[in-house]
Amino acid sequence: MSAAKHVPTYTVPSLTPEDGAKVAEILQDRLNSLTDLHLTLKHVHWNVVGPHFIAVHEMLDPQVDAVRLMADDVAERIATLGAEPHGTPGALVASRTWEDYHLGRATTTEHLGALDEVYKGVISAHRAAADATAELDDVTNDLLIGNLRELEQFHWFVRAHLESATGRLSTADATTELGAARDAREAEQRG
Repeated sequence: MSAAKHVPTYTVPSLTPEDGAKVAEILQDRLNSLTDLHLTLKHVHWNVVGPHFIAVHEMLDPQVDAVRLMADDVAERIATLGAEPHGTPGALVASRTWEDYHLGRATTTEHLGALDEVYKGVISAHRAAADATAELDDVTNDLLIGNLRELEQFHWFVRAHLESATGRLSTADATTELGAARDAREAEQRG
């Protein structure tokens, strides 16, 4: 049963159980997204190859750890609201609205291009969740805004590898992970 279909019998003071359930539903989507992101980042960490391997490999582990902690904080907030966080792989796959990460073993440039798209999606959805909780629950809103600060910094780390000296991103016109990976690879080949 998802958090959206169950109104808790209690929630935090000053929220109604119905509002607590709304906030928990928003957070469940964020929990799924953060869990998926942390696993995707670790997948990239294991499968990245090429001349910049060690720099990217080592850049990703702190991101994995931080995103995993974000997921834990979100899950604990759901529980605090009186709802049940769902953290199983099956629950994540059944409820996610995005596709699985597409790249396996690939160059650093290709993975970073794809991660640019991944981060864009996660950050956009996180911002929408922060907006949706702004009037409902200050504590949850603060949690999401704190997550955004770190997520946006990690996105910047990724984008710094994709940016030209003129400030143009090699992935600027991409709309998919595979398209972004291709665009990043082609820009690197053009040198």
